[in-house]
Amino acid sequence: MRPLRDPDPALVRAALLDGLRTEGFGLLRWSPDAQTLRARLGFLYRTLGGAWPDVADDGALLDRADDWLEPELSRARRRADLARIDAGQALNRLLPWATGEASRLDELAPERLEVPSGSRITVDYSADQPVLAVKLQELFGLAETPRVAGVPVLVHLLSPAGRPAAVTADLASFWQGGYRAVRAELRGRYPKHPWPEDPATAEPTRHTNARLRR
Repeated sequence: MRPLRDPDPALVRAALLDGLRTEGFGLLRWSPDAQTLRARLGFLYRTLGGAWPDVADDGALLDRADDWLEPELSRARRRADLARIDAGQALNRLLPWATGEASRLDELAPERLEVPSGSRITVDYSADQPVLAVKLQELFGLAETPRVAGVPVLVHLLSPAGRPAAVTADLASFWQGGYRAVRAELRGRYPKHPWPEDPATAEPTRHTNARLRR
């Protein structure tokens, strides 16, 4: 069989959509930023609904192909052309620009949150609840759990080596209870790092005790 020299654009478009329906939107080019945007928008749709689009479900995206995949889809002629479509750039078309809510994306679902130490930590929106993975010492003095769009993040408290030490959505309760067990377990293993008895009033830090004494 020879490829058609001048195929009907409508048939080509239908075939490409059928390919997306069968194999999924992995056929498009998903940069890390694009994947993060899809996760952030998915979180806002689950949490706030309203004008925020349903982007987590492939079927919902297929139903709105005209809204976000044009004009790229109209220019595509073969499967390989789909891999050239920047999914993140295309997804931006689904943001609620008409209502003005699109301008609140970074406010409602920020890519990073600043913690007491001054570090800006990436928020992971890929799970049902946003996750903030940060070294425990960087949160000293923080009583309230950070929130995004009103939802408390699930804080993964890391050891100085970056390994999970505890998980909580209630920092105040953790400082009062769970911290004691973590401190007892880890301060002998990481003696160069601060392990104050009262973390609620301690100075947050990214550094070791040696750096703090300078």
